[in-house]
Amino acid sequence: MTESHPRISKAVIPAAGLGTRFLPATKATPKEMLPVVDKPAIQYVVEEAASAGLDDVLMITGRNKRPLEDHFDRNYELESALQKKGDAGRLAKVQESSDLATMHYVRQGDPKGLGHAVLCAAPHVGHEPFAVLLGDDLIDPRDPLLARMVEVQEQHGGSVIALMEVEPEQIHLYGSAAVETTGESDLVKVTGLVEKPDPADAPSNYAIIGRYVLDPHIFDILRKTEPGRGGEIQLTDALQQLAADEKVGGPVHGVVFKGRRYDTGDRGDYLRAIVRLACEREDLGPDFRTWLRSYVAEEMQGS
Repeated sequence: MTESHPRISKAVIPAAGLGTRFLPATKATPKEMLPVVDKPAIQYVVEEAASAGLDDVLMITGRNKRPLEDHFDRNYELESALQKKGDAGRLAKVQESSDLATMHYVRQGDPKGLGHAVLCAAPHVGHEPFAVLLGDDLIDPRDPLLARMVEVQEQHGGSVIALMEVEPEQIHLYGSAAVETTGESDLVKVTGLVEKPDPADAPSNYAIIGRYVLDPHIFDILRKTEPGRGGEIQLTDALQQLAADEKVGGPVHGVVFKGRRYDTGDRGDYLRAIVRLACEREDLGPDFRTWLRSYVAEEMQGS
């Protein structure tokens, strides 16, 4: 019989980055607030956590990130104005973000890397397993990756990371995992991890993407982890220690994701994500796809 582990209720979202790739748009606006169609990118991430049953969300922020807090708070003046207009549709959209989850915030202070950002969550998380969601990866709600990862952690304990197969020449952009197969097609056991390896040195083409479910022992390791690649405290380095010794915090498993993922951390992929999501919207898709076909046809004729 499979051992049952404590139910996970807390999610951590690191959001302290400067967003330099999107300057000048992010000079005064957090990159997490950049819209993906008509919702800020960060709202998709909080919605994903809430859909997986994680209704206690801690956001790791930094300077100039106050708009994040405002977005998930109530705006009584705006709500009142919409109510007086009888605009129930927009009122529901405004209230939706403040009703998603119980939100908490803590500042990272010094931007010392993802590992350090996760460590900032230790006082809030305590001794419970928890999820980490990176805002640059938007996972399509029709492909419930996080819910599957929570299920795996509750069954097997330890930590769970999200993996995706990429072209070998792209693995240097990600953390790479050495894995062993299990009896389940979408589940592997992780035996080693390397942060952004050269393609020739990568243990596989399984790339780590921005979803984690972590055993709280990760905090003890992060406190002792020296800065690694880029002079930052790398979460991958701490997870490597967990993978190397199950006695510390249980095994590390990987869920192999083959669904729809939208990368908003790169300007080109950000634009592609908007186009894909707009095309799939019932209210926008039909007209937008018609215009897009016409535009592409005109561009091809012009070339």
